[in-house]
Amino acid sequence: MPRGTYYFPDGFLWGTATAAHQVEGRNQNNTWYAWEQEEGRIAEGHQSGLACDWWGGRWREDFDRAAKTGQNAHRLSIAWSRIQPAPDRWDESALDRYREMLIGLRERKLIPMVTLHHFSEPLWVAEMGGWENEDVPELFGRFVEKAVDALMPYCDLWVTINEPNVFAFSAYVDGVFPPGKKDLKVALIVLQNLVRAHARAYHIIHDRQPQARVGIAAHYRGFKPATWLPPDRWIANVFHTLFNDLFPRTLHDGVFNTIYKRYRIPEAAGTQDFLGLNYYTSDLVRFDLLAPSKVFAHRTYPEDALLSESGFIAHQPSGMMACVKWGGQYGLPLIVTENGVEDSDDTLRPRYILEHLHALWQIMNGNYRVEGYFHWSLVDNFEWERGWTQRFGLWGLDVETQARIRRPSADMFAEICRKNGISTAIVEKYAPEALQVLFP
Repeated sequence: MPRGTYYFPDGFLWGTATAAHQVEGRNQNNTWYAWEQEEGRIAEGHQSGLACDWWGGRWREDFDRAAKTGQNAHRLSIAWSRIQPAPDRWDESALDRYREMLIGLRERKLIPMVTLHHFSEPLWVAEMGGWENEDVPELFGRFVEKAVDALMPYCDLWVTINEPNVFAFSAYVDGVFPPGKKDLKVALIVLQNLVRAHARAYHIIHDRQPQARVGIAAHYRGFKPATWLPPDRWIANVFHTLFNDLFPRTLHDGVFNTIYKRYRIPEAAGTQDFLGLNYYTSDLVRFDLLAPSKVFAHRTYPEDALLSESGFIAHQPSGMMACVKWGGQYGLPLIVTENGVEDSDDTLRPRYILEHLHALWQIMNGNYRVEGYFHWSLVDNFEWERGWTQRFGLWGLDVETQARIRRPSADMFAEICRKNGISTAIVEKYAPEALQVLFP
């Protein structure tokens, strides 16, 4: 067996990613808290509660964990609902709290990446129709002005909107995110408003901070036709176009192309300095005339796929290569802003990380410029409609006691970060089952 190390470029960002509602706790003024109070919305009736108690200050110990294990960056989000709890009121103490967090990252030599919208907004925004209301992009812009003015001394790497495609489809097609609607036409209206919100935020940030780098975090999901039959190929292409392509392509050329109709949003053209890529898994897609509520598609994983403990994710590292290749078409620097797997026992995660990073290294050697990798996540957190049933953290969390449980993957990721690469020794130590894949 050959021995060696797959090295990543000097200056590569190694970090983890989190989101405000999932880790902060104690936020009762946003759409997700209200959603948690409705019966049947969250798996097993779970609620976020204290989450990881970051609002109570436990971000300090988690940032210490990140820094002490070799990470050099962290992606986190800030909550619109905390900073602007009412249309006519700003909470300066919340901004102070976020300043303290960003200063804490800097003090630990962790480069901050700040996400401005990660799936939640204030209740007062929801009460006026949420992202269906064409006035919300302007309101979001005012929030961005306030937040960036306060935080730009400590951050110049911004994600405007996390996974706009997941947000729109989950909230307005699948109905599992608030407000729980199931209407593709409404989802497309929401996506247009999100495009306008991003464009407004992009220009606001650059007006204030010309050296800033601004992008989105796009969720890429592979959609492969289940058979060679034309209906399966057609529906796979529809999903790829509407879910993967629609939003970032609009930010590239200013044309919102839904296959059936095109809209021009000229202010959005050229509003990305980098493209964030969130990749977890890929689907096989079969056309199903009897499934209009699922956009006429039946989506499955390959029969021989290695699945996460609830079957939520299939281990498909080749999809990482497809994701980067797809992202490369826009001619922008790329950053993997999320990648991870639910695994409370930490039996699949080491292999998942190693094989996905190996796939990333392979595609980067095809002259794709990838600047960093943020693992989802630093610590177990509240996984939206799935509550506490899924555990994505390098550190586990006892929700009752707030104790952190160090998983072997935390040590493995630390070795990768410090080495800036994947060595034979790391694979042998943490995932020997992957040796034949990485070092054949």
